[in-house]
Amino acid sequence: MSRDRLSHLYGQFGDTSAEDIISRAVEALALRMSACQRLYQVGQRREMRRNLRSQIVISEQIGMMSLADAARNVVDCLDRDDTVALAATLARLLRIGEQSMSALWDLQDLSV
Repeated sequence: MSRDRLSHLYGQFGDTSAEDIISRAVEALALRMSACQRLYQVGQRREMRRNLRSQIVISEQIGMMSLADAARNVVDCLDRDDTVALAATLARLLRIGEQSMSALWDLQDLSV
């Protein structure tokens, strides 16, 4: 997680607005990750790819670079039609997402 990006958000928008932006972004990421898992299960790869691209943008905006990289890896597997790697990278994305969101909430708790 990029503390520089978080610091920039807080500096640019102030504490209250930055926390609101981060909270909305984390909520959007959680919804997209859940949708991504569902889309994978039903085989809707085009929609899954669109969902992942959105996750990448949101993750980068709030400094979750590991999450953005993991989502890029899943997109790469979709593009290569590599079903084995797709399952593994999606599982990794979901793990990193959960860890990243927990770490972000911990950081916000410390800043209050």
